[in-house]
Amino acid sequence: MLTSVERLLFVRGVPIFQELRDDFLVRLASVMDELSFPAHHTIFTEGQEGRSLYIVVSGRVRVHFGGRDLAHLEQGATFGEMSLFDAEPRSASITTLEPCECLMLTQLQLYDAIDETPGIAVNIIRLLSRRIRELNNKINVYKVENQEADLSKAGNLGG
Repeated sequence: MLTSVERLLFVRGVPIFQELRDDFLVRLASVMDELSFPAHHTIFTEGQEGRSLYIVVSGRVRVHFGGRDLAHLEQGATFGEMSLFDAEPRSASITTLEPCECLMLTQLQLYDAIDETPGIAVNIIRLLSRRIRELNNKINVYKVENQEADLSKAGNLGG
């Protein structure tokens, strides 16, 4: 269990909350639930309904879709934030790689917080935009690598 001061210090270091005032962070940190998960525990699965954001306090989690790993997240990373804003099912599964402590913020808690401090919405939009850019970059690299491989194969066939 984190003390209220430890919780405030931790939440202050999370990118989506960094620009918020301390008085707001104290309130936000105090309403988050603290959860403990054992190693190899599935926190949620793709397709499941979700209405909460998680922050990794300690340990590591695996983001995966089907059998493919998409990312490994460590202390300070957030996951599940898309489900706070749309009614769509979870887009990936999250499984712990080792025992983990997480803070969880529900949709209702977040919406109450946004009503008080709209700046938090801007921070979350930035985070989502950054993740979309990272995925676009990965897709572009993948396309270039495949085009080069196709050109190489075509060159070998013609020669």
